[in-house]
Amino acid sequence: MMNVLLTAETAALGGLKNALYDLPGKILSFGMRVLFVVVLFLVGAQVIKVVRRVVKKAMEKADADLSVITFVDSFIKIGLYVVLVFLLATNLGVDAASVVALLGSAGVAIGLAVQGSLSNFAGGVLILVLKPFKIGDYIIDAAGNEGTVHEVHIFYTTLLTGDNKTVILPNGTLANNSITNVSTQTTRRIDIPVGISYDSDIRVAKEAIMKLMSSNDKILQNGTCNVFVSELAASSVDLNVRCWVNSADYWDVRGWLAENVKYTLDEAGISIPFPQMDVHLDK
Repeated sequence: MMNVLLTAETAALGGLKNALYDLPGKILSFGMRVLFVVVLFLVGAQVIKVVRRVVKKAMEKADADLSVITFVDSFIKIGLYVVLVFLLATNLGVDAASVVALLGSAGVAIGLAVQGSLSNFAGGVLILVLKPFKIGDYIIDAAGNEGTVHEVHIFYTTLLTGDNKTVILPNGTLANNSITNVSTQTTRRIDIPVGISYDSDIRVAKEAIMKLMSSNDKILQNGTCNVFVSELAASSVDLNVRCWVNSADYWDVRGWLAENVKYTLDEAGISIPFPQMDVHLDK
């Protein structure tokens, strides 16, 4: 019995001694493998950058839409990094079949958890195919967000507002709701409501405003300028000042027209009333 115990103890000590003897080599081997994986990741990251750059230049030479270029670039970046991580995992000794099975099950779980993101991806594809807007267009979404389209990514679109704020909108929301694209047409109409008093001469006011609009070269003089009575309100006669301009001149002309209509009516002796209320006190 004692001999059996001594033999077992000797074998255990021998196995431990061999394990300790082999440990530095295994650590060195694993360290070299980790170092190789790190180098492979760095090289792979550079290769991905080169591929993205080549694809981007090719699409630019083909005169592809800028929104399509940014979308494809984002898609290639994510896809290639997924492939790179898969290669790194297999080089660390992870079984490829296990990785594929893990990715499959994780994909199902992630798909259920990120249905909104998948909707945004589908929305991005629809935006690229249907092209309701492109980079550089000024749009207004259903929620009232507005600005110039800056980038169209896989899951979201960024807008730059007039005061230089960045608005990030999900592609799914943009694809499934109404959008006003201000930039699709070359011209836009300006409508400015102006109220004058009932004591003022409507014909004099209209003539003065028409003369004002004819003096601005940015206002299209094609017979579309008009001033008409839109409503006989409680305390004023409401006029609508209407003209057409090139889309790029819209805001400049609108500001100029609103300001100079006031000056013109003052010079013509036309008063612009404000709401008034007569209060009678009984003694």
